[in-house]
Amino acid sequence: MIEKIKYWAKKLKVHIDTLYLVYKKRSAPWYAKVVVAITIGYAFSPVDLIPDFIPIFGFLDDAILLPVLIWLSLKLIPKEVIESCRLEAENIFKEGKPKNYVASGVIILIWIFISLVIINKSLL
Repeated sequence: MIEKIKYWAKKLKVHIDTLYLVYKKRSAPWYAKVVVAITIGYAFSPVDLIPDFIPIFGFLDDAILLPVLIWLSLKLIPKEVIESCRLEAENIFKEGKPKNYVASGVIILIWIFISLVIINKSLL
């Protein structure tokens, strides 16, 4: 079971690295690049939509939302673009992945908005 999880996590990482490279390709369609930007922004963001310290639900966004975004991104991109980027992605980020502070800011703004709505509803 542990080996299966390790394999799945490694495959997920390669998909993210591949999508990062796909985003830079001119041959990828613009609509696919939008979904890819959301996917890699969320994956590279140091802030999660649901914080990990919330029991069970904190890890569900990483276990469900991220794979769904990856799947959708891969379906929108031509196969030849994915294959060329996958070969390049195998070893590209060995020293660490980039951080996406714009995506972090968007997620923080979403949490602030949700908090304000909850506070506003509780005051009424």
